[in-house]
Amino acid sequence: MVERTRYLEMLATRIEHYPVVALLGPRQIGKTTLAQQFMAGRAARYFDLESAATQDLMRQPAAVLEPLTGLVVIDEAQRMPELFPLLRVWADRRPLPARFLILGSVSPWLMKGVTESLAGRVSFVDVAGLGLGEIGAEQHRRLWWRGGFPVPYLAQTDEVARQWQDDMERTVIERDLAQFGVSESPAVMRRFWAMVAHYHGQTWNGSEIGRSLGVTDKTARRYLDALAAAFLVRQLPPWFENLGKRQVKAPKVYIRDSGMLHGLLHLPSPQRLDEHPKLGASWEGFALEQVLQITGDRDAYFWATHGGAELDLMVLWQGQRIGFEFKFGDAPGITKSMHVAMADLKLDRLLVVVPGKESYDLGPKMEVVSILHLVERLGRMAQELKE
Repeated sequence: MVERTRYLEMLATRIEHYPVVALLGPRQIGKTTLAQQFMAGRAARYFDLESAATQDLMRQPAAVLEPLTGLVVIDEAQRMPELFPLLRVWADRRPLPARFLILGSVSPWLMKGVTESLAGRVSFVDVAGLGLGEIGAEQHRRLWWRGGFPVPYLAQTDEVARQWQDDMERTVIERDLAQFGVSESPAVMRRFWAMVAHYHGQTWNGSEIGRSLGVTDKTARRYLDALAAAFLVRQLPPWFENLGKRQVKAPKVYIRDSGMLHGLLHLPSPQRLDEHPKLGASWEGFALEQVLQITGDRDAYFWATHGGAELDLMVLWQGQRIGFEFKFGDAPGITKSMHVAMADLKLDRLLVVVPGKESYDLGPKMEVVSILHLVERLGRMAQELKE
């Protein structure tokens, strides 16, 4: 088991200041394990809304939950949206007899009523896959290949890990997507998800994918939004401002977990990844997710112009504009595109993240950062920016 103390500390802080905390993330990312660890040593009750017995018990949720004191944990809360108006009433009680930790596998905007009913009363904690800060940077190759879901990462063999990923894909397609209003056949959704994998790291083209599937671009976008709502696909929005240049305004799409990406691409081994045309895109998505685990993703964008200039990632972090490029090469040089991005976007710093072992200055406000040093470098940068 990998200790995820950062999330436990975050939960402890949030539950102290909010009557309701929502722990969100994709299925099987470890939310339930975190909740159980957080419950240890506390007066707590746990309810799993995927359990038939709990569903029967919750036919009258007010009678069950309102009298409780201490910590109340409700797993898969999105399955009972009628709870959220009740939680608002209970969150306003004074003195406060109970605090609620709700777990969900969909984005807040799909947990109907959570944002409207609990505005000002709920704090959101997003659980990502295992990160370099948790497993150690020296394990980055294993993490990149297998992805950040705990079960496949910790599996004894690649074969066991891949079987888990295949089963996860099937569960999402055959059961979970129906919650998001996607009623198409599993075969169609399996084809769609595979197509998104081949678009990994590229700007979204709903018309092209829609034509391939025989659906409209709006329908293709609905499929994409469903996978994004389940925290399985990232839609990285474009940054654009008045620069006198034609800028790309479609999002870039990524399979958020690199292990799931490799499964969708039917790659049997790390050696086959090294030979695959999506090698660079896979590295980009993996390194991007590692950065966003540290900087957060609320103010994260990519930038590109129709003239060819682009930046893989820009985050508004600690009051500054920090740019990132992700290069699968040991000694990248300064490109024209980097100079354009620095000037046009007025970046305060540009980091080029590479799989090699060396980190070094590249130019004024530019540096190459090894994946081995990424967590440490961003930690120092955060401290510098605070000062």
